[in-house]
Amino acid sequence: MTQVADRGRDRISRRQVDKFEARRRQLAESALRTLAELGYARTSLRDIAQNSEFSHGVLHYYFRDKVDLITHCVRQYKVECVKRYDEGVSAAETPDGLARGFGDAMAATLRDDATLHRLWYDLRNQSLFEESFRDDVQDIDRSLERMIARIVDQYAELSGRPAAFPTATAYAMYDGVFQHALLRHLTGDPDAADDLAGNVRRILPVMLAVG
Repeated sequence: MTQVADRGRDRISRRQVDKFEARRRQLAESALRTLAELGYARTSLRDIAQNSEFSHGVLHYYFRDKVDLITHCVRQYKVECVKRYDEGVSAAETPDGLARGFGDAMAATLRDDATLHRLWYDLRNQSLFEESFRDDVQDIDRSLERMIARIVDQYAELSGRPAAFPTATAYAMYDGVFQHALLRHLTGDPDAADDLAGNVRRILPVMLAVG
């Protein structure tokens, strides 16, 4: 009888946790656009509340502070971003098809989500000064690095040649190319996305050892 009661309490507890996390996701989605437009330094929980259907008190109930909310928002967005990249190249059957799909995906996310990527770089820069951000930023960085590793490994397998660089180097190269393209795009350069797609395609062969 006690075991049945314990299992019942466990189920209720899990439902409560799931409901709490679902609400946090909902709030984060609502807050993300405001954060992306204003950036870390210029955004408070009160600003976010004023630009959403949720009150300041509700935000404070679900998030400890602005740091908790921002890191949750960025982490949630980057998880979805990684999924889109993986889905975009998973069906590739040739090296050229994978390179083209990856380049197109990078260009599309630059065009569609530039302010969200700007928020990520803002958060990563802030982590150089604020220790409270560092663990979350490192976790997000590692997930992006693993995503690049999967793409390079798939390209290497399709090409029949091994990768030439450590994963961290490959990630740093693509991250630098993307950040440079983002800066051009945000300053109004109409060619930034197309140039990014071309650069992404050209870099992939360089990632492999000379056959």
